[in-house]
Amino acid sequence: MATATENDDNGVDNQLKPDSEPAPVNLSPPAEHKPLSKNAQKKQLKQQRYEAKKAEKKAQEKEHKRKEGERKHKEWEETLANATEEERSKLIESRKNLRKERMEKRSEEREKKMERLTRAKETGQNVVVDVDFAHLMSESEISSLVQQIMYCYAVNGRSASPGHLWLTGVKGEMSTQLDKLPGFEKWFIEKESRCYIEAMADRKESLVYLTADSETVLDELDPKSIYIIGGLVDRNRFKGITMNKAREQGIKTAKLPIGEYMKMSSSQVLTVNQVVEILVKFLETRDWKTSFFTVIPQRKRTGEGDVEKHDPLEGKKICVEVPLESGS
Repeated sequence: MATATENDDNGVDNQLKPDSEPAPVNLSPPAEHKPLSKNAQKKQLKQQRYEAKKAEKKAQEKEHKRKEGERKHKEWEETLANATEEERSKLIESRKNLRKERMEKRSEEREKKMERLTRAKETGQNVVVDVDFAHLMSESEISSLVQQIMYCYAVNGRSASPGHLWLTGVKGEMSTQLDKLPGFEKWFIEKESRCYIEAMADRKESLVYLTADSETVLDELDPKSIYIIGGLVDRNRFKGITMNKAREQGIKTAKLPIGEYMKMSSSQVLTVNQVVEILVKFLETRDWKTSFFTVIPQRKRTGEGDVEKHDPLEGKKICVEVPLESGS
């Protein structure tokens, strides 16, 4: 099914007709094969180094966990070997009871989680992750987005006040990679192959696309609104794409009030899971400042450039940080 962001190039007829001029040949390379600028190359290299370091750290943690497991197993075997028959029986029984308690606790936590997610589906805040941009991303970028979506689901599930998550535009490579996630088919989440504008056609007036290019600042979350987050990795390649999409579809837009609480560093683009976590944290606390400072990592913000802002209601100075607007 065609989506709101896809281009139809099938209407161009380049076949020759009798006595006609040859069809013009487009010598310029396709957009996806254009050489990257020096700045883009630096960002790409920086991202590759970050991913390599992240993978190395993950491998180290996995190795440490393996060694720690071996150490504990060895200690347990030595403890049993040095114990009397009666002591061994008590130790084994105690360990069985401990495992049983842990399993019962996990089962109870799962039940409570499902209760919260069920309530969220009925009365909670609807949050959509628009993954209809997969055709613009490489396979590795899609994989990165899939990992972010996994974090979104985990954070939302742990929250005391979760939202109701939607994935729209799930098809092709995006659908293939999502299906590879363990237990994805059992996720308590709405999965739609259609774009949200089609899947929620009867609620179009409630749709609000979150984009930093919007002039509307989001002061509060409206329970009746459906907030949309663009699922796109490396947005710097596609400046303003989410804002343009919302305009073409005739839906409302808004931006998070980040600039009112902190000054962002040069790395201004937030990941999908960071935006979802901010929204979920706000649903818990109803406090934007707490949400931003809890979620946004220190490397993406700076304490420099503070300015004094007067509160007309209290008549005293409040020190806040200068906002920097970022592109979608």
